[in-house]
Amino acid sequence: MSDQPEKYRVGSSIAEGNDDILIISNINKPSITVYLPHKDLNTGAAFIVAPGGGFSEEWITPEGYRVADWLSQHGIAAFVLKYRLPKDVGSKYTMDDAVADMERAIRTVKSRAAEWGVDPDRVGVIGFSAGGALSGMASARFSDPVKNPVDDIDKLSAKPAFEALIYGAPFTTLLGQPATPVTRDLPPTFMACGGSDPISQTYPDIYKTLKAAGVPVELHIYGGVSHGFGIQEFTPLNVSTWPDRLRDWMAVSGFLTKH
Repeated sequence: MSDQPEKYRVGSSIAEGNDDILIISNINKPSITVYLPHKDLNTGAAFIVAPGGGFSEEWITPEGYRVADWLSQHGIAAFVLKYRLPKDVGSKYTMDDAVADMERAIRTVKSRAAEWGVDPDRVGVIGFSAGGALSGMASARFSDPVKNPVDDIDKLSAKPAFEALIYGAPFTTLLGQPATPVTRDLPPTFMACGGSDPISQTYPDIYKTLKAAGVPVELHIYGGVSHGFGIQEFTPLNVSTWPDRLRDWMAVSGFLTKH
């Protein structure tokens, strides 16, 4: 991978219909795009949003920008993360780099919490597909020391207050990384996937493992739905309301309550 600018292409969504989406690769400078709710709607909660794409690209429209837009319209600040891609063509990056990008994003949002109207104790992560795996790893590795710290932001905790894993594959061996340990230190977890997605075969076991470890967890499996639904214009009716279920879970868990 060169240090040339990011590469963009337009792809078709997996859903039926014409729903063109933006796909990004060649990411050398991690960044976050900020979506803030109107002050009258603001709950103080926030998500770092990690799009998927097999760690070789990022499907940033249906699993990034649209998700962040929906969250901000419902009172939740959102920050779409562009993270470095260890499986991109010619990539010089590793999974450690991707995890570091997520952890830096969490710390950055906490460091600017007052400016952005965010409660630093209610910053979570949401990831899709590969982004879900990344979110799960970051949630488990928050206590790892920062390699080559650059400023006071790196002194802040990178522990998410909650996590949403949307058809991701956390807690498994990935790209040479050991399986993410499941302990009670993991944040409360929301999980959703399609019943026609092979990952749906693993999600019930992950649910039971989290439950046994004492981690609060909620699971939704949508029948007849495949991988990669995100937020698109042409998704099956049953899965199109998954963001509402996420917000319901956050409400009953107390994450939308202003402190």
